[in-house]
Amino acid sequence: MGSVKTADHKVEQTSDDYSLDRVPRDKRNMGWLTITNITFGIATAIFYFQMGSVMALQFGAINAIISAVYAIIVAGILGTFIAYLSAKSGMNVNLLSRGGGFGYIGASLTSFIYATNFIMYCALEGLILVSAVHTFFPVIPEWVLIVFFGTIVIPLNWFGIKQLDKLQKWSLPIFFVFLIAAIVMAFNTPSVYGGSFWTFMPEGVQVGGTALLLCIGMQHGIMGLTPLLASDYARFLKPKDLKIGSLAIGFIPQIFCFGVMGGLGIWFGVRLGEPNPGVYIVLLLGIGGVLFTMLTQIRINITNIYSGSLSLSNFFENIFKFKPGRRFWVVVTGVAAIILMLSGIVDYLTAVMTFQGVFLLTWAAILVTDALIVKKLLKIGPAYYEAKQGNLFKWNPVGVISLIVASGLGTIAALGFMGTFLQSTAAFFAAILAAILTVILAVYTKGNYYIKKESNDVSKEDYIA
Repeated sequence: MGSVKTADHKVEQTSDDYSLDRVPRDKRNMGWLTITNITFGIATAIFYFQMGSVMALQFGAINAIISAVYAIIVAGILGTFIAYLSAKSGMNVNLLSRGGGFGYIGASLTSFIYATNFIMYCALEGLILVSAVHTFFPVIPEWVLIVFFGTIVIPLNWFGIKQLDKLQKWSLPIFFVFLIAAIVMAFNTPSVYGGSFWTFMPEGVQVGGTALLLCIGMQHGIMGLTPLLASDYARFLKPKDLKIGSLAIGFIPQIFCFGVMGGLGIWFGVRLGEPNPGVYIVLLLGIGGVLFTMLTQIRINITNIYSGSLSLSNFFENIFKFKPGRRFWVVVTGVAAIILMLSGIVDYLTAVMTFQGVFLLTWAAILVTDALIVKKLLKIGPAYYEAKQGNLFKWNPVGVISLIVASGLGTIAALGFMGTFLQSTAAFFAAILAAILTVILAVYTKGNYYIKKESNDVSKEDYIA
């Protein structure tokens, strides 16, 4: 019986995915290709089709294309730096925030908002799937589909990162088969627009100006998420793959998200004159379209549930000392997403995405500025990331004040109170402001709030400065 207990304990340990501490160096044993493959779970979401189609039909294809290039560059640079910090330290962004300018209570608040972001996206992606299946099988009530598809991703998350790798690996080829079939079918469908798709421009709309700014504003709603998400997986990267891995994990998913999926969304939208992929994928592929939608949405929601569960685990351990294990939070995240779906989250989507975009890009900017300028260049605070509560202050004004001020002003700008230009560039404006405030506050406080006492068990190889 003793050996069974030990085995069970071992399974629990390996499946817990180090949600509350750095990944030990001997557990960082995943190649960069494997981790990039896992991050493709988010890159293959139909949501990017929808963004591309909506932007092209409302603001013109060329404006949508320019905004996609902008999104790839900005999110790719942030993603590369965050993947590097994560792989070097063995920590995800929730843990990096503790020693990266927020303190352990400050970091737990970012974790909670981050978790709500994943729950919201899980609900949104789930509703795209429900809508596609309900279109094809209207006899099944929507609430039944919501409960079914909301529940199915819970067991798929049970065994952590290794299981995620397998699921994403076997499902990716199937995804590409469906994607190619949809492209071929669209090619064989007469286009509603006579010219080349990139020349499509609605009446009264011009290249650049307000239309381009509105496209960039839409991209900001998701641009903050993809760089931060990479950290949940990059912390398992083999140390020898650090440089190539950081670049691949930082850029490849962004190129696929905004370039390939967003670009195809622009093409599908203009060619078929329809902004909703839940409609045009089913029209192109019939029952195959339903299966394609099912596959993509389950792939993305597995990653949403995984990251949401890690963030909730971090928050409740910090604030309430409640540590039931990651699997408990997998269930909570899944159930919360089902509740949001049933209560019609889509009705409040624009407002929620505006705030999330501002908050996430601001948070990413603070983490990167703290690492590159505060720790590396100015040598303020420790050269490593501290995760242990006993060695940390509850609050560090450097990150906390920067985040509150910048995301607060960014949200006001995004709501239109500072003019059209800042309304559309609110998340970028907030990120730049946060970076400046981070440096000013770090210099002003002389780094006194980073750690209460030095840690003597952090390997020199985990130091980032």
